[in-house]
Order: sequence, then structure tokens, then C-alpha cells
Amino acid sequence: MPPETDTSSPRSATQGPEEPRRCPAPFGTANSAPRPAAPTTQTAGPGPAAPAPESSGTDSPSPGDGTTERRLHPVTPLRRAWAPVAVMVGWAVHDPDQAQRQLTRLTTTHLLIGLAVLIPAAALYGFLTWWFTHYAVTDTELRIRTGLLFRRTAHIRLERVQAIDVTQPLLARVAGVAKLKLDVIGTGKKDELAFLGAGEARALRAELLARAAGLAPETAHEVGEAPSRQLLRVPPRVLAVSLLLTGATWGTLIAAVVVPTLLWLATHNLWTVLATVLPLLGAAGASSAGRFVGEYDWTVAESPDGLRLDHGLLDRAHETVPPGRVQTVRIVEPLLWRRRGWVRVELDVAGSSNSVLLPVAPREIAESVVARVLPGVTVPTGPELSRPPRRAARCRPLWWRGYGLAVTDTVFAVRYGLLRRSLALVPHAKVQSVRRTQGPWQRALRLADVRVDTGANKTVTARLRDADEAADLLRAQAEHSRTGRRDALPDRWMA
Repeated sequence: MPPETDTSSPRSATQGPEEPRRCPAPFGTANSAPRPAAPTTQTAGPGPAAPAPESSGTDSPSPGDGTTERRLHPVTPLRRAWAPVAVMVGWAVHDPDQAQRQLTRLTTTHLLIGLAVLIPAAALYGFLTWWFTHYAVTDTELRIRTGLLFRRTAHIRLERVQAIDVTQPLLARVAGVAKLKLDVIGTGKKDELAFLGAGEARALRAELLARAAGLAPETAHEVGEAPSRQLLRVPPRVLAVSLLLTGATWGTLIAAVVVPTLLWLATHNLWTVLATVLPLLGAAGASSAGRFVGEYDWTVAESPDGLRLDHGLLDRAHETVPPGRVQTVRIVEPLLWRRRGWVRVELDVAGSSNSVLLPVAPREIAESVVARVLPGVTVPTGPELSRPPRRAARCRPLWWRGYGLAVTDTVFAVRYGLLRRSLALVPHAKVQSVRRTQGPWQRALRLADVRVDTGANKTVTARLRDADEAADLLRAQAEHSRTGRRDALPDRWMA
């Protein structure tokens, strides 16, 4: 195993002080008479009661603490009623032979009786799961209570919320409802409330953001959604052209031509060729079409709670990139995009699944958007990135030319890739640990790799640096990280 030198950070880069972050500007009575009973329904918090957002379901008092619990939208039972049907379909897929034998034995009478039992059972299941699902917002958490026989209560601490997204699948858009998805630190998947009325979902999102920002409960309802200013919109034509110029699309198409040709020359069997070419063509089409549908009408807007991303042709998503939570920014430049000056911007956000900031954009515009995600950061240019020494070619012939490194006052920047270039920017305040590694061949050539670990459980590596340079870089980066965390603004939602 190669030796490692590790310098770890004393605390997580996702934590911050208590002050709110300033975001950058914007593309009894004394007698013996009985005391009157307290009201059974009230708003959580020390201040005066404030009206809750208009709910599409019904409200009920929470047992114990008096907070108002709300139900999901009444259309939700229609979504959950499919669970018993899905169980039967899963059984049929798991044992298709047995399912086929059972179906052949069914008569019309048996089929009608089965439907008469299954449909009411599914409807009852959907209704009960909706009726026993409640959520409530308190001063410090979002509480979700579910279960008929086995009760489960999820307590989501607002200060651990990374992002709150509103998504609308196609049928949900028709019904006027939406999902509220929450990215929370320390959880592997998103917690969600599905479904809420579209207006209620946005109002609840605004309330949660306001409370997470430290606003008083009595004013959180009144804040509403923060205003936004549009910075960029990706035209559908540009998105389509960028997908056609992606190497993965052309690679799959070339494979769909070459592989069937070789199979035909080897077997002269038409069915073998068709069984090969159809999946390859389908994979190429599905990959490009899937990205086009998901990234259609991509819009980036700036608001006090972060950069807002709206996109989707069939399923519309409303996501937020919160300020101060981004761990790494990658500027990707595919080979066929360089002549047009286009780049793709990807993100690593701690505890969040948000991974794309811009699907395609001119480099100048992309860098201006990156400057809003990482305030004060200037993207290093080609001449500012130093290559590894020439002897690195013995480890990585030809490909070593794609490596580069630049360390500024604000970021640790690494470039890698020769055909598909990527420039990774890691703010010093987000570096959790820094390591220096050497393999046997690297020791012989006096080379070393320097790896920095971020709060998103990702690693950015400066490869094949001179051994003495790597040792100096290890010490310098540890100092950069300490000073960066000391001077960094707090990771809070709003100003």
C-alpha cells in the first residue's frame, strides 16, 4: 500500500457560526374560580399566533405540544392506492409461470369478484395512509407522523436542511399538486411530502427556509417566497445541439454501426445483428432524450436563499442551490464543445443530490454564475495552471498533458482529462483533509499525488506533482484550510 500523509480539519465545513449569512447582491386569577382552558390548537413558538399557510387538506391538533398538524392533499390517496396493485404485479413478475397458470384458471365470475375486492381494498388502503399521515412545523423542526398500526415520527431539524425542492411530475401538474423534497445532512435519501397543493408547497417551502434562517415563528409565515432575478435560460435548441455533440452519444452510435457489422461478418445471422443493434440504438436515444427531457428549459435565477434552478419538460423541478453549502464546482469542457466555447457546470453539495448547475452555457456566462456560487473566486485560466514535470509521462503517457494545478487565495483548482477536460474548484474553507500519496513507481520518479477531501465525501486529486512540490503543497494547503474556515462566512440560508 502506498504511504499517506493526512492532515485533517478540526470541524466540518458545512457548519458555521450563528450569525445569518449575507448573500451577494444579483445574471392565573387570584380567586378560586377555575382557570379557563387553553385552546387546543395553536401555532408553535413563543410569539403571537400567525395564520398558517392555506392547506388543501385538513388540520388537527397534535397530541402533547399543541402544534398544528396538517394533512396532505386529498388527491394523495389516489397515488397510494396503487400499492396493493404493485404488490400483485411484483408477484407476477417474480414468478411469471405460476402467475400465468393462475390466470388461465380464472373465469369471468372470478375476475369480477377479484376486482370487486381489490378496488375497494386499494381505495381503503390509500385513504387510511393519507388519514394517518400528518406533518407539523415547530420552531426548530419539521415533524412527519405516519402509520396506522406501527407509528413513525420523523423529526427533521431545520438547521440540518441542505436544500428544499418542489417537483411536479406530469400527472401532478395536471392535478395541481406538487412534492416537497428535503435534502438533510446525514441522510442517504430525500425526505418528502407528497402531495401538497402547488401553492401550499411553495408557501411551506418559504416558511421552512425562513425558520431555518432564524426568523421568528410569528413572522416566518409572512415572509413568503424570496424574490428572484433570472440570470440565465438555456434555449432548447442549444441544449439539443450540445447533446448531439456529446462524446457518449457518438460513441454509442459508432458502436451501433461497428458491432453489428462485425457480428454479421462472423455469423451471417440477421436475428443476432438485430438483437445487438436495437439495444445500442435505444441506449443512445434514451440517454440523449432523457437528458433533453430532464434539462429542458433550464433556468437559473438568483435569490437571497440561493440560486434557483427550474427545469423539466414532463416532470417540472424547482430546486435551490443554497449559499455556502457547495463543496466543489466542476467546469466540464467536452472536446466537441470547445469550438463553440461551451461548458457544463457540475456541483458537489454536502448531503444533497443537486449535481448540475448549468447543462450548457458559454464559458464567460458560466464563470459569472460560478462567481455567485463561490463569492470572491476567480476561475484560473490555462496559463495559470501548472503541468506536472515531463518525467510524469513515464507514468501516464500522453494523458499527463491534461493535468494541471493552481492554488489561489480562495480555491484549490485541479484540471484533468485530455479529451473531456474538467476543472475542479475546491474552496479552501471546504477542505476536510489533505493527503500526499506515492506508489512505488512514483517514488522512483520522485512524483506524488496530493488529494483533498471535501464535506461531500468526494476527493479532488492533483496528480503526478514533483515530490518536493507535493510536500510543500501539503503544508501550504493545511494552512490555507485553517485560514479559509476562520474567514469564511457562516453557512446560513438568508441574509
